[in-house]
Amino acid sequence: MRTQQNRHVQRVLNVAQSGAALAGPAADPSVARSWLRCLEQHHLDPAQAMAPAVLEHARMLECRERSRQVLEIANGEMSSLHRQLAGSGNAVLLTDARGVILNCVTQQAEQRTFERAGLWLGADWSEACEGTNGIGTCLVERQPLTIHQDEHFRSRHTGLTCSASPVFDPHGDLLAVLDVSSARRDVSRQSQFHTMALVNLSAKAIEGCYFLRSYENEWLLRFHAQAEYIGLFSEGLLAFNGEGRVRAANQSALNLLGMARAELLGRSLETLFDVPLDELFARASPQPGAAWPLRTHDGQLLHAMLRGQRRSTPAALAPRAVPAQAPGLCLQDGQLAEAFRRGLKVYERDVPLLIGGETGAGKEAFARALHQACSRRGKPFVAINCAAIPEALIESELFGYRGGSFTGARKEGMRGKLQQADGGTLFLDEIGDMPLAMQTRLLRVLEERAVVPVGALEAQPVDLRLISASHRDLAALVAAGQFREDLFYRLNGLQLRLPPLREREDREALLDQLLAEEGKGLNVRLDRAARQALLDYPWPGNVRQLRTVLRTLLALCEDDWIGLDDLPGELRAAAPQWPVSALTEDPLAQAERDTLLRLLNAQHWHVSRVAAELGISRNTLYRKLQRHGIRRHG
Repeated sequence: MRTQQNRHVQRVLNVAQSGAALAGPAADPSVARSWLRCLEQHHLDPAQAMAPAVLEHARMLECRERSRQVLEIANGEMSSLHRQLAGSGNAVLLTDARGVILNCVTQQAEQRTFERAGLWLGADWSEACEGTNGIGTCLVERQPLTIHQDEHFRSRHTGLTCSASPVFDPHGDLLAVLDVSSARRDVSRQSQFHTMALVNLSAKAIEGCYFLRSYENEWLLRFHAQAEYIGLFSEGLLAFNGEGRVRAANQSALNLLGMARAELLGRSLETLFDVPLDELFARASPQPGAAWPLRTHDGQLLHAMLRGQRRSTPAALAPRAVPAQAPGLCLQDGQLAEAFRRGLKVYERDVPLLIGGETGAGKEAFARALHQACSRRGKPFVAINCAAIPEALIESELFGYRGGSFTGARKEGMRGKLQQADGGTLFLDEIGDMPLAMQTRLLRVLEERAVVPVGALEAQPVDLRLISASHRDLAALVAAGQFREDLFYRLNGLQLRLPPLREREDREALLDQLLAEEGKGLNVRLDRAARQALLDYPWPGNVRQLRTVLRTLLALCEDDWIGLDDLPGELRAAAPQWPVSALTEDPLAQAERDTLLRLLNAQHWHVSRVAAELGISRNTLYRKLQRHGIRRHG
């Protein structure tokens, strides 16, 4: 036995020294590549006899919980695969994307045999830990493969034969590995062809079920070049939204359409298939039973079924109406109205929203309007600015605390913002400024839907919907290591960008709305030059700056009229010079100007008498004269 192990170690070292595959176990290029990785990248010793590392129980439970959905799907398929192998000596294993064994199906009498070989629940069989093996090398090569006995890197594993196949999620990322391992020495490599085929079929079945479950509430197109193949592992799957844009595709769909995933995602089905969207949606059924022909634009004939609710209104003609209620928002800008429509649609499905836009663009008002327009309108809307709270206080602000948890704490404790938003909406403004430690706790809350206040031992359930906002580029923060990548993807259910004020088409309507809101019933008017100056100004502080300027103008207004001279200096400096003829195009302004001229001429330009007759002060009259460009000549 020792001589056999020494020979295996020498073969491994020869591959490293020659840099080329040998005629023996390393004849397979994937095995040769793996042996070189083990030596050069992972610095492993093929003679090392140490058993695989096994996760402690708590971490094992965490791994299983993260993979709960794929475990539920794979359980029946693994049992079926074990029965199909029709004989003793096999263990069917499922690992996560890191190579940690999460489930094992084998005969009870053989369990100890596989445990002695290191195939424990929680064992890490990644290539970096255990060298060349079915699970770990499959993870690296991302393709089905068999590692037979002496093809293993470590000499202690040369009694195993492992056939493994990757399981991918709908986005093409590795989800799991399905593996069949045998500890029998009489297993030949040729006998594994049948086993490898069964493992690959089972992995594809798990992939398909996972795809269907992930998009069970979405439109789903199932297709193949042969109608009888629909429903089998080789069928193409496309998930898409109500606008007909592709959200996810399996590998078979990419193969059938001859496209890369990045090229396909986001594309409209009308650019792929020679059929109008309304006709496609009209073929939908909650439980489709018959396939129908579907041609691509390049003439390829496919057969398809469409799962979903049949539409009575053609999708291409369906109006994109703005919701009737968007409290506090002016939605006459097309870009903003479309963002609100899309945001409300997905928010009602409990999809978290991430709102981007410049400082002052109205992100909180947008989030509040979404809350008021959705089915939770009567529930709490709780907003918190992550940039405005000192780092030392943000934990207690968000999660609350029990009485006596720390010096200065209230005796009765305090409910945090997350609990205050229970049943409603939590708005986290400037989420990019949240400390990393709090990001970790927030992610846990979002995944578990439960909060543990500071000083408490038991978690308290919360039911909330989340809207986050930031003027910063969160993807760039993730790349810089300043924001958790997993939290970013958890928050980014749908990303919306609010246009800056200078780009909005509804500036005039928004100006009138804000003037009415801030005027609180006052009938204050803007003269033409002042209005145009307010509309033309670039507003670097966006809606917030405009609202502040209007609030100041209204506070200083003495005669229900705001003119160009009343505006702040920077706005006047940026305003064009208007001739008197342009200032008097407003009929009401023209009427006031004519009245003033008539009264002044009647009183022989005695300003005090005209002011008294109008019931206004001399200063107000002088301002009106200046506004209308009225001067006494001669």
